[in-house]
Amino acid sequence: MEPIVIVIAVIIVLMALSLFTVKQGTIAVITMFGKYKRALPPGLRFKIPFIEQVTKRISIQNQSIEMEFQAVTIDQANVYFKSMLLYSVMDAEEETIKKVAFKFISNKDLMQALIRTIEGSIRSYVASQKQSEILGLRHELVENVKSQIDHTLETWGYHLLDLQINDITFDAAIIESMSKVVASNNLKAAAENEGQALLITKTKAAEAEGNAIKIAALAEKEAAMLRGQGVALFRQEVAKGMSEAAEEMKQANLDTNVILFSMWTEAIKNFAEYGKGNTIFLDGSAEGMQKTMKQIQAMLSNDNK
Repeated sequence: MEPIVIVIAVIIVLMALSLFTVKQGTIAVITMFGKYKRALPPGLRFKIPFIEQVTKRISIQNQSIEMEFQAVTIDQANVYFKSMLLYSVMDAEEETIKKVAFKFISNKDLMQALIRTIEGSIRSYVASQKQSEILGLRHELVENVKSQIDHTLETWGYHLLDLQINDITFDAAIIESMSKVVASNNLKAAAENEGQALLITKTKAAEAEGNAIKIAALAEKEAAMLRGQGVALFRQEVAKGMSEAAEEMKQANLDTNVILFSMWTEAIKNFAEYGKGNTIFLDGSAEGMQKTMKQIQAMLSNDNK
């Protein structure tokens, strides 16, 4: 019985050493005597004990690393980057798995090469740009790096999924000067807007004042014309009334000087009625009345002409 037990025990040990599990999202690389033999997908797998060995377990899931590094622009300004790199194994094909498994000694060497390659690509791009242009070229920077290193990563069996530039900073002196430039530009824009607003206000006020003066001048002109027309009409009516009255008095064989005398007395009455306490000096003598009548006759003669 003992040999049978020993055989069964050996078989159990060999089965235990032969069977192993490949986790989901990984691929096991099997070597025989140090040489690549095959790649095994996830699940319960079998290998020849003591002859075949699981050399590496390669993850085919997405992987990410964070990087911080410095670059110098063409105008000698220091730029500090914080970025995140997302990459993965290109596919699960056998040739790709062989590249991933044997291109680098360890994953540490892969990370070092990957980081240095990306840093070198970004630094070469930044070195051709000015400090003032860097912030506006974030998208162009990422696209340039992707186009340059994607082919290199393919030769390693990897594919670059995404490169994100999360933060771009400069030296404290540059940041302070940039803040001053932004502040001065804002003050300049505010001053320009304020000046334009003041100009519009002054222009509108001047236009309103000019229109008011124009309207007042037109109104004064029209009022003066109306006053002149009124005076002219008044004189015409006075002359017409006096001519008719004189004609009637002639037909009645009366002296026309009675009309002038009546106008003289009416004038004196009007002075007394509307004088409002003002002192008015009149020559009330007969000579003064004759002189005034002669002046009225001369005025009427001019109006009739």
